[in-house]
Amino acid sequence: MSDETPKIEERENGPLIAKHIHSLTGEDGAALEVKPVMALCRCGQSANKPFCDGTHTKVGFESRGGKPEGPDKFFTYEGKEVTVSFNPRLCGHAAECGRIASNIFDANKKPWVQPDNGTVAEVEAVVAACPSGALQMGTPPETMVAEGRAEIMIQKDGPYWVTEVPVETDSSAEGISERKNILCRCGKSGNKPYCDGTHRSAGWKSGD
Repeated sequence: MSDETPKIEERENGPLIAKHIHSLTGEDGAALEVKPVMALCRCGQSANKPFCDGTHTKVGFESRGGKPEGPDKFFTYEGKEVTVSFNPRLCGHAAECGRIASNIFDANKKPWVQPDNGTVAEVEAVVAACPSGALQMGTPPETMVAEGRAEIMIQKDGPYWVTEVPVETDSSAEGISERKNILCRCGKSGNKPYCDGTHRSAGWKSGD
């Protein structure tokens, strides 16, 4: 019997190989055809995104290298009822935190996380929605993940949002979750295969 466990494998200096994924959602929110084995672009330059077309060989893509953006450590923000932890190295700037609870998470304020400006339920909702696991609760930090199927969602001009799909890699970051994370597809992250937010500072656009 063949192993049909969902997983993602790194191809050295090449694409991400996604196996037995239940669903794949494109940048526009539309469902894409799912095949048992799919080669997903991570050099950022395929003409057939999100799928690999071999361009990584032409552009000399490397699986490792680059300077990671943000320190690999958790910063804690203590409130009266809840403590929020944040690792900048894991953040992909999806901005779900500001969308859901800007009263608590506001990058224009110092500190940018103020747990007492909202409810514990709001913090829980944000941590559950954070696709990268950069935001966690408590000390030590704990990732919240809603039970779900093995799926990949593609952020516009950003990374792959991966849920319930183990990633086979020797790369890591403090607090990385095995149940949800975000994977680089611009080719510029300093913490490949994980996204470290470099796509935003580099101004990467998936349509280029």
